[in-house]
Amino acid sequence: MTKEEVFNQLQAVFQEIFDDETLTIEADTTASDIDEWDSLTHVQLIVEVEQHFGVRFTSREILKWQRVGEMVDALLEKLS
Repeated sequence: MTKEEVFNQLQAVFQEIFDDETLTIEADTTASDIDEWDSLTHVQLIVEVEQHFGVRFTSREILKWQRVGEMVDALLEKLS
């Protein structure tokens, strides 16, 4: 799977979790860029990402992420 494919699928997950079809994510998007991104939606997002892509992340991996691009990189690593 390419980085672009991961971004496209991840965008759909974000739109579903945040219930906003117009939401656009970029590599440098952070939780502070999305008003509704709080600790509860973060957990929901991680669960949905894991289910969607068929992967599991450790708490240590998740805590390292500061930007969406880091999430994408972690997904690419798991999917390769």
